[in-house]
Amino acid sequence: MNVKTLFTSTAVVFSLATSVALAAPHWTHEEQSDWGGISDDTQTIAPLMYPYAECSIGRHQSPVDLAGESNAKQLNTLQTQYVTDKSDFYNSGHAVQVNTSAGYKGQLKIGNDLYPLIQYHFHAPSEHVIGKKTFPAELHFVHVREDGRMAVVGVLLQKGAANATIQTILDNVSPNAAEHNPDTGIEINPNTLLPHNASFFYTYAGSLTTPPCSEGVSWYVLAKPVTVSDAQLSQLKALYSDNTRLPQNLNGRIVTGKISK
Repeated sequence: MNVKTLFTSTAVVFSLATSVALAAPHWTHEEQSDWGGISDDTQTIAPLMYPYAECSIGRHQSPVDLAGESNAKQLNTLQTQYVTDKSDFYNSGHAVQVNTSAGYKGQLKIGNDLYPLIQYHFHAPSEHVIGKKTFPAELHFVHVREDGRMAVVGVLLQKGAANATIQTILDNVSPNAAEHNPDTGIEINPNTLLPHNASFFYTYAGSLTTPPCSEGVSWYVLAKPVTVSDAQLSQLKALYSDNTRLPQNLNGRIVTGKISK
């Protein structure tokens, strides 16, 4: 895919849906158990020969099972300060994605920290699970600061009424992998993809859910789902189905949050 360049330290070009090192080797979700062993034959130095090694050896990987969370008494507030944008509808080759425009002002505020929104994309079915419950799909809002710090807001999608914004995205993304559609003139406000009450969430320290599976990502999965119709799910899955990583071990991590029971 033509990913959105966020920072180039360690020669990494980041996009959560298809996070790859520059000229990195091809990968698929079907081979996720072997991501860490995929080699880059253009490299001769051992660490660079396995650009996705963290997928196998990382201890703070995502997604995870959110069940058994600890309901924290004090957490930073989560504010999605999104604004309307003329976006780039993009088929990344791994997911249906929307890239924000250059200079986009929408951001996520966590406490006093601000994280610019750079793209959002879909997985079907959901990557995060709650016990034995898997949702039909999941939407990830990817935020990256200039210093490289990352925060992702996950929105779980359940069957119900159609979402007009999701329909607009599905109707404007190309069926062809690695193809952009940036010139529609269509404006989207990402707030229309969020639940009415976004104050309840699960949070934990994790990683990208696709290669190179880089860790240091702050995850915030909203507790209230958003509805999507059967027809929209079918349209989404016609483009990408099972583009989902399986839940990873917590390895001592604790999922906390503000959860409405």
